[in-house]
Formats: sequence, structure tokens, C-alpha cells
Amino acid sequence: MKAVRIHEFGGPEVLRYEDVPDPQLRKDQILVRVKACAMNHLDLWVRKGLPGVKLPHILGSDVAGEIVEVGEYVSGFKTGQRVLLAPMHFCNRCAKCAAGLQNQCREFTVLGNLVDGGNCELIAAPVVNVIPIPDSLDFNQAASVPLVFLTAWHMLVGRAGIRPGQTVLVLGANSGVGIAGIQIAKSCTGQVSPTDAEERTRGRARELAADHAINRYQRKTRGAVREGTSREGVDIVLEHVGPATWDESLRSLKPAGTLVTCGATTGPHVGIDLRFVYSRQLSVLGSYMGTVGELHEVLKHVFSGRLRPVVDRTFPLKEAHAAHEYMERSQMFGKIVLIP
Repeated sequence: MKAVRIHEFGGPEVLRYEDVPDPQLRKDQILVRVKACAMNHLDLWVRKGLPGVKLPHILGSDVAGEIVEVGEYVSGFKTGQRVLLAPMHFCNRCAKCAAGLQNQCREFTVLGNLVDGGNCELIAAPVVNVIPIPDSLDFNQAASVPLVFLTAWHMLVGRAGIRPGQTVLVLGANSGVGIAGIQIAKSCTGQVSPTDAEERTRGRARELAADHAINRYQRKTRGAVREGTSREGVDIVLEHVGPATWDESLRSLKPAGTLVTCGATTGPHVGIDLRFVYSRQLSVLGSYMGTVGELHEVLKHVFSGRLRPVVDRTFPLKEAHAAHEYMERSQMFGKIVLIP
């Protein structure tokens, strides 16, 4: 089969479109022909170099496609069936996995990080990772769902415990997590304020049901938030940017508010004034992906049309280097999808 692999870490030039052996299907697995694989910032970080990645390596976390072969021990699936893959690897036998807490498994990793991903024509997956999709969702849309909608759902519902009537600030309105977060927050609560620099992006965010779109480069986020919340601040901040926004994110919270973070796009190190945190009784929560059960939960809303993925642009898999360059410019609104 054809695949895009990295044999060394570096810029987009290290991506190689080449022939690799077809995956060997185990009896408890399903073989899927990849029709679409959406990109995430994780692809850029792994390409540049992350600990534990063994080379050569196939990137790609979000896969949608058709079943081409079903393992002998697998039932309930058939060839030709349209599916997406849960974008995660876990042991499926430890106490955490048995409790449905797969993202706390010691072996847990995101597909395309410490295990090969979906930037290829064929991928073998355990049956627990394979989820049928309705005809109403095309492959590009389906591939644009799993990682970002699961991540945003786990952040807001699983970790922050969002409730009706709360106000939410969503960082990075043009990103996959930001787009998912805006929609999930609005479906669960009242007022949602996303941040982004470009008017085009803020306009698209408002179309997704955002209430007050903020240009964080023209004014301080905390000032805009307080103006839009009668000077109270927000109940929840969905943060995944890192040091570029961290201080303003914390200071946008009302007393006893919650900041939940899942990433560090602008770097891993932030400063924090503990006096500000304890005097205002703030909660700072970490969040990492989500569970298989949560993925099924959020997919119900996607399949019903209440939540919708947004595709920005598609690229042929053989032009993966151009897709990486495009993502690094951060000009997209929605997901970038590679098509084998």
C-alpha cells in the first residue's frame, strides 16, 4: 500500500510518500480502507520530534473509511461497511480499561503518536475502535470528528461538568477543538465567547452559535469577557493554546470558575500566581482525549446533526507536505483532510 512516513524528525520535507507492506490482520481485528484522514496539530509535533516515537512512523489520528476484511473472531461487522476509528490505543485489559477509563490506561496513546496512524491506504484496528457511521456523514466529515469532538466533550462535560446557564470562553475559534467546543458549550449551556484574531474566523464562529467573538490581538481577553458578562467573568475557560493566552484565560474567570486545558500549542510552560488561584477559588483541570464511552456519547449528537464537523480543505495524501505547510500557517477554519 501507499503511505506517508517519516524516517527522521524535521520540517514538512521529511514526509515521504512511499510503498509499505500491507498490514497483517489479526483474527480479532478489522481491516479498513482509509478514505479520509484528518490532520491535527499532533501531526506537526510528532513530525518535529516527540519522545517514544519509533521511526519510520506513519502519522494520522482521525480515520474514516470502508471495511475490506473482518477478522475470524469478529462479529457484527461486514465488508463494505462505512466506519470511523476511535483515535486511540489502549490495552483493553487493565483495571482502568475494564472500568471504561481508557484514557487512564498506562498504554494509552493517540493513534499516530506512539503507534502508526492513518496516513495510509489500509489500517488494521481492534474491533472496539471501529464505529459505523450513517450515510448522512461523508468520509471527510466523519474523519473530522473523532479526536476534536471527543477532546472537547471530555473537557467540558467529563472534566468541567458544564451546567445549563453557565458562560464559557473558548480559545482558538478556528481550530478543530475550538469549533467542537463552541458547539458543545452552546448545546449544554447559555453564553459562549470564542477568541480569534481574524474577522473571517470570528464571523464563522458566530455562525456556529457563538455569542460574542473576541479579537484577542486588539484588546485584552479579560476586558472583553467582563464587558460581555456584566463584569462577572466566565464560569469555564476551554484552553488549549498555552503561554500565549494562559494569563488572560485565568483572569477571565469569575470567582470559583474553572479553566480546563488539553494542550499547549504555543509551548508547555506557563506562569501561575497561586495567590490569585486560591483567593478566587479557581479550579485548573487537565484533560487528555476521552474514553470510548464518551466518544459514542458525542457521536450520537454528531450523527443526529446537533453537532457538525467543519472541513476547511482537503489534500491528496501524496501532497501531505503541502497540507503540513498549510496547517503551520494557521489560516484554516476547521479540519484539514488528507485523502489517499
